[in-house]
Order: sequence, then structure tokens, then C-alpha cells
Amino acid sequence: MIRLALVAVLALWPALVGAKEGIVAGLSESRVSITADFDGSEILIYGAVKREEPIPEGPPLHVIITVEGPSTALTVRKKERRFGIWVNTEAVQIGRAPSFYAVATTGPLHEILSETENLRHKITIPRAIRAVGISDQARDAPGFVEALQRVRTREGLYRMDERTVRLTESTLFRTDVQLPANLTEGDYRVRIFLTRGGAVVNALERRINVRKEGLERFLFNLSREQPLVYGLLSLLIAVAAGYGASTMFRLVKR
Repeated sequence: MIRLALVAVLALWPALVGAKEGIVAGLSESRVSITADFDGSEILIYGAVKREEPIPEGPPLHVIITVEGPSTALTVRKKERRFGIWVNTEAVQIGRAPSFYAVATTGPLHEILSETENLRHKITIPRAIRAVGISDQARDAPGFVEALQRVRTREGLYRMDERTVRLTESTLFRTDVQLPANLTEGDYRVRIFLTRGGAVVNALERRINVRKEGLERFLFNLSREQPLVYGLLSLLIAVAAGYGASTMFRLVKR
């Protein structure tokens, strides 16, 4: 028993010794409601570095904050022009990709985070995408992952915002993360990392709950629970909209 306890203490000793700087953090919102007029939201992430000793000497402290939406598997397809039309030629199945991913830092990421720590904590956007074994699925398979990143960056779903975290006196920090209107419903993971000399010295995790509300929630549930009714309702709305537009057009012509 004593031997087991000693082994456990020795295993935890590096973490206990290294945990000289802790994180106290909060969010301006822990719940985001997606309604019919939802056009995005801005989340304030703020906090402080908790210490029991003076600020350590050596490399300066930096803060990295990531916000990650629900991850799903997806297929990325490549289109080529054949005989005058665009057709799918190759496809790659990606095991997991975040629906939203934002990174905010106090400095250039390549200077404040080592590749080893990035690999361990999966902080950057490429590391957050799980694409194991795709090289056997298509030629230039990594290009499919890069294409996914470009598309989602253009849509505002993937963001790399360096130097947007304000750190005061190596103690207080804050940043604003913009959530776009085209959010996926689910739990969003907020991670806060403290780094020195490229190494992560502490980390903290929080959650943001994103849910559809009101009419959006009703239509979403209807499409999942009663797809036939949802389809008929959509058809009726389309017919009514078309009839109303044609009637309005005839009245204007008169």
C-alpha cells in the first residue's frame, strides 16, 4: 500500500511542482440562444493568473485561448471540369473536424507555443482536425484538409487571431471572440492555456451552451421528429410564397 501511494505521489509530483501559476477565468455568457433573428454573438473571456509566489523569472508569460464547436465526421470532395460540367472526382473522409474553431493569443503562436505542446494539447486548427489515414484515400490527401480550412475560414467558422488577448502585468487577461450567425447547436469548449518559453504551464476549460430557441427550436425538432409533416409544411409555405409573389406582381402591373 505504501509503495503504491509513493508511486502515485511521484507520478503527480511534476504537476504539483509545476502548478505555480493557476487560472481564474469567466465568460460574459455561458449560454447562447439561436433565434430567428440571430446574427451572431460576441463572448468576452476574461480572467487572472493566480499565484502563491512572485512572478517567476525567465521567459514571459503568454495566454492562448481556444473556442471549439461540436466536432463531426465529414467528407471533403474534389470537383473537376469534365466535358463542360463539374463532377466529383475524389473524396476524403475526415474523422473529426470542429464546426467552429477560434484561436486568440497574446503573441505570435509560433513563438509562444512549441510544436510538441501543440501536438499534445491540439491547440492550432490543423491539430484540432482529426484526419488519420487519409493518405490512402486520395492523391494529395493533405490538400483536402487545407481546402476544408480555407472554406471554413472564409465562412468565419475558423479563425486565428494572434495578439488579440490583452495581458496586463502578467496577471489580468481578456479577449473578445466573435461567434458567427451560422453556428452549430451544441456545447462549445473554451480552453485557456498559460505558456512560458513555448511550454504549457497550466490550462483551464469552460463550456458555452449553444441552443436553438423559439421558432428555430420548433422547426428543428419538427424536421427530426416528424420529417413528413415538416416536408409538407415547407411545401405549403413555398406554394403560398409563390402565389403571394405572383399576385403582388399582377397588382403592380395594373
